[in-house]
Amino acid sequence: MRGAKSATWVAGAIVVALGVTACGGGSSSSSAEAGVVRANWGDPQNPLEPANTNEVLGGKVLDMIFSNLKRYDPKTGEAKNASAESIESKDQQNFTIKVKKGLKFSNGEPVTAQSFVDAWNYGALSTNTQKNSYFFADIEGYDKVAPAEGKPTAKTLSGLKVVDDHTFTVKLNQKLSTWPVRLGYNAFAPLPKMFFDKHDEYLAKPVGNGPYAVESYDKGKQMKLVPNKNFTGENKPQNKGVLLKVYTDSNAAYADLQSGNLDVNDDIPAEQIKNAKSDLKGNYLSQPAGIMQAVTFPLYKAEWNKDGMEKVRKGLSMAIDRKAITDKVYNGTRTPATDLTSPVLGDANGYSKDVCGDTCTFNPAEAKKLIAEGGGIPGGKMTISYNADKDSHKQWVDAVCNSINNVVGDDKACVGNPVGTFGDFRNQITKGEMAMPFRAGWQMDYPQIENFLTPLYATGGASNDAKFSDPKFDELLKQAGAEADTKKATDLYKQAEKVVLDKVVSIPLWYQNGTAGWSEKVSDVHINAFSFPVFTDIKVKS
Repeated sequence: MRGAKSATWVAGAIVVALGVTACGGGSSSSSAEAGVVRANWGDPQNPLEPANTNEVLGGKVLDMIFSNLKRYDPKTGEAKNASAESIESKDQQNFTIKVKKGLKFSNGEPVTAQSFVDAWNYGALSTNTQKNSYFFADIEGYDKVAPAEGKPTAKTLSGLKVVDDHTFTVKLNQKLSTWPVRLGYNAFAPLPKMFFDKHDEYLAKPVGNGPYAVESYDKGKQMKLVPNKNFTGENKPQNKGVLLKVYTDSNAAYADLQSGNLDVNDDIPAEQIKNAKSDLKGNYLSQPAGIMQAVTFPLYKAEWNKDGMEKVRKGLSMAIDRKAITDKVYNGTRTPATDLTSPVLGDANGYSKDVCGDTCTFNPAEAKKLIAEGGGIPGGKMTISYNADKDSHKQWVDAVCNSINNVVGDDKACVGNPVGTFGDFRNQITKGEMAMPFRAGWQMDYPQIENFLTPLYATGGASNDAKFSDPKFDELLKQAGAEADTKKATDLYKQAEKVVLDKVVSIPLWYQNGTAGWSEKVSDVHINAFSFPVFTDIKVKS
């Protein structure tokens, strides 16, 4: 989110828009083009610049039009070389990266070592205001191009050096054994020269080096992708393109899927899940994905961060009957959370079955006691904000509030607060305008516990929407990052996670399955560990 797709509460990876799709009421085009897959989409929050996209709608496109140094295996999530011929290091701090020869962008421009170095320097420089700038913070010289205060004193990262057309070196601030795993995330994508020379032209029609190329982009309506004739990677498209159609109502998208005006829908409305398999004649799947949902507290508001509030926040978490809500609202396609990551990581990469403990356990009596001991809900009333263009958000928010209200004995103590579109909702969060708790979702950018912690909770983290800051947490992140042994690093990250859970910065709710439905027109539909359809594998029936 890839956030999340890439790194942001809302992916990331990515910030999770979760169905912020659907055409204002109907499809933008009902006619099918031969060989082209018609899929649901929604307008990204930001322009499609790799280092400035940290939510799933933009991430979905970037995944298709860029090929990064690493590629995450669709089935396992394992990071494998893609545009990289090799990534080597003798000390886990100095890396030599060789780019495969013969690679080209969709406009015919060669992909070189300089393509990566220029892109990373651009992404890191604070004056370019790229939301994913912090992904480059581990590279030497970041403090000069993106200082905590004041203007940058350098324009390029001193830790990046081009050796030749296909080789560059990276020097990190410290040892970081897990760093190469991150290089499949789109913030690290290469950029063509036209991105810098003709920036407006790029924004209107992005140019990448992935399996697809952008043929046209009608903002607010649709984007047409076609196979990139210059792409030489393993995952070449098995179709003639993808038409991404913008929806603002997920039920409208589902209706289009049923009527044959849409071919692939990865945002099945919660109320349709129970009958989706029969509605779609078996063309439906649901599987675990690297996504977790939560409610985040605005700790920048004194009333939510004063003495006693940790008890209140914990009590509110314990007042939520996660099992009942996931069964009733989501028909089992969500699993109650026990940590801040996702089961798809596995124990080796940081998933924990019980680290959240009693904080994530429904206990009405203890919840009511803690809320009272902490001074009660600020002002006696609270809201949970959510983007209103996703129908099922209202359902689960209402269910969460009902659960809290039943515990505290006041049917008006908690109510949902719908906020326009996903973009409106995110803008309020980004500007620090939320006075009450709000919906948060994270879709992993890469399969590692660190990705569920640093962006969201590190002091100054790009997706730290709560504005949480804790020296112990930051120090544990630093120690974990410097640990050359991956297992020891993961254990340190788990200790850091415990700090966040003990403070109850947010309320872990549930892990999300990725779902997808498809029409009779297509076959070979499956989703990856990030919940995105693997569009390159989809075949269109003649």
